[in-house]
Amino acid sequence: MREITKIMEGWEFTGPDGTTTTVDLPHTWNARDGQDGGNDYWRGTCIYRTRFAAPQFNTASHQVWIQFDGVNASAHVVLNGSPVCNHDGGYSTFRANITELLRDENELTVEVDNSKNDRVYPQKADFTFYGGIYRDVSLMVVSKNHFTLDYFGGPGIRITPTVQGADASVQVTTWHDGEGEVSIELLDAAGNTVATGKGPDITLTIFNAHLWNGVKDPYLYSCKARLVVNGTVEDETTTRFGVRSFKVDPKKGFFLNGKSYPLHGVSRHQDRKGLGNAITREMHDEDMALIKEIGANTIRLAHYQHDQYFYDLCDEVGMVVWAEIPYISEHMPNGRENTISQMKELIIQNYNHPCIVCWGVSNEITISTKDKKDMLDNHRQLNDLCHEMDKTRLTTLACYAMCGPFNRSAHITDMVSWNLYLGWYVPGFILNDLWMGFFHLCFPNRPFGYSEYGAEGMPNLHSTHPHRGDHTEEYQAKYHEYMLRCFKRHPWMWATHVWNMFDFAADARDQGGEPGMNHKGLVTFDRKTKKDSFYLYKAWWSDEAFVHICSKRFVERTGSTATVKVYSNQSTVALYVNGNKVGEQTGEHVFTFKVPLNGELHIQAVAGDRTDESVIRHVDTPNPEYKLHKTKSKSANWV
Repeated sequence: MREITKIMEGWEFTGPDGTTTTVDLPHTWNARDGQDGGNDYWRGTCIYRTRFAAPQFNTASHQVWIQFDGVNASAHVVLNGSPVCNHDGGYSTFRANITELLRDENELTVEVDNSKNDRVYPQKADFTFYGGIYRDVSLMVVSKNHFTLDYFGGPGIRITPTVQGADASVQVTTWHDGEGEVSIELLDAAGNTVATGKGPDITLTIFNAHLWNGVKDPYLYSCKARLVVNGTVEDETTTRFGVRSFKVDPKKGFFLNGKSYPLHGVSRHQDRKGLGNAITREMHDEDMALIKEIGANTIRLAHYQHDQYFYDLCDEVGMVVWAEIPYISEHMPNGRENTISQMKELIIQNYNHPCIVCWGVSNEITISTKDKKDMLDNHRQLNDLCHEMDKTRLTTLACYAMCGPFNRSAHITDMVSWNLYLGWYVPGFILNDLWMGFFHLCFPNRPFGYSEYGAEGMPNLHSTHPHRGDHTEEYQAKYHEYMLRCFKRHPWMWATHVWNMFDFAADARDQGGEPGMNHKGLVTFDRKTKKDSFYLYKAWWSDEAFVHICSKRFVERTGSTATVKVYSNQSTVALYVNGNKVGEQTGEHVFTFKVPLNGELHIQAVAGDRTDESVIRHVDTPNPEYKLHKTKSKSANWV
């Protein structure tokens, strides 16, 4: 049976300046300089080194493997002076058999390289490419007879459920090294056996199958695969899966298990303030809790393969997922092989997750691509590869705003979505309606969605007259109010994903807002502040009763009157000022009141049994802390 030991503590790290220090994993050397702007964060090769005693194992019957869950971007692994493996791609799992190289005491060296090159993606994008060993490293002792570990980092098992009326047909395909007979057991969520069989490629039936039904009922089964030799279990692996069906109708949107299931959600970057990508499971949990709170039912995991733990969370809570590779912003002819290997890893490592419904081929690839013919051929190759490896899911990609509706790259995959910031980088909210309507008119049979849309909003910037480019919390909310109404007018869209759920680092950014940061998140980079836009989406999507007064941080105001905006998912909101009821409104989502501004106002909003409070204070001179920022139009470096 498998024995797993993590190697996380006490690594010697030789950094950019040649100094060696002791660090624990997860770790990145760009946690600070990759978040402060200037596009000058250090990119190159750093060295990680650790020593460990060989695990106890029978050399005649067992092997020892090493597993890396994420090393950005290229890794050269050496054990006791001998090369172990090389890996290009900073977001996926890779493994190697180190049995023959082990000694009683061992020295493991990992050369990690995030330098600029023309062959490993990503190289150009609006986020920081943190270098380091930023996910777990493990030693795994397994029998020589084991489910395959060296096939693109996958689990050695593929589960393909198909809904058949009230039942489910479940094909289980396994691969193993060495000898053995494969035994399969399917279990329900309570651990009860629902089907059994033997063989490396078998189909079992679950009668009266309980469907994985999104956020309403994300029911999961488990598949336990055993490799048996002469009556002894040599290896065992357990994988969860869900039974569901889905389809996309270009005129009616997304369907889950035969019923209309409009997809509305967010995109997510994984990094954190002061930590980069070197985050913990507790942080993944916090991210998911915040996404659940607004009532999202889909997540675009951008722009790379995320931690397996987060895909597990998506399975557990019922999020429908768009998973993609970091083929982004610029096609590199020398990077074609890398797009193929990263896509294979993405699909093979994540095939069993019921949350995933589509594979993302690329993002904004037309921004600065010169060799269009080679780029289009690369896309066709990736699209065909996805369909060859996974006949159960769809393909998609995200197009840049300047990629027109007739661009050939927008018509290769099964579906298409656009990254459009109409009303932020360019004026005119109504352009969104015009774009959607025009595309749907020209291509009524092509599933169309919004993969990115948003506006910068900073909780310390405010205005009574918010305008495009000012980075105020008020303009961000105004923008999203329009977009939600816009999407309601176009219910045929296959999915919409806010850019972004959280602020994230983009070290190339220097203009507008805080250098090195993209502030389009609904929540701040440190996850401590929920912006007003967060509560707007909660008002539209969540069933959890609440009421929220907007612009709470905009305390000092000028003028004779003040506008008080309230978000709620309740139908009636009453407003009290200094204990006196000044108004009551019945409506949906957004409630606006005007009140005389004289002295200090203690405001209370009441919706059912929910209340919220804030304070507004009249001043003669605006608070200098509310200084506005301006932004330039979107450039090729701003995604």
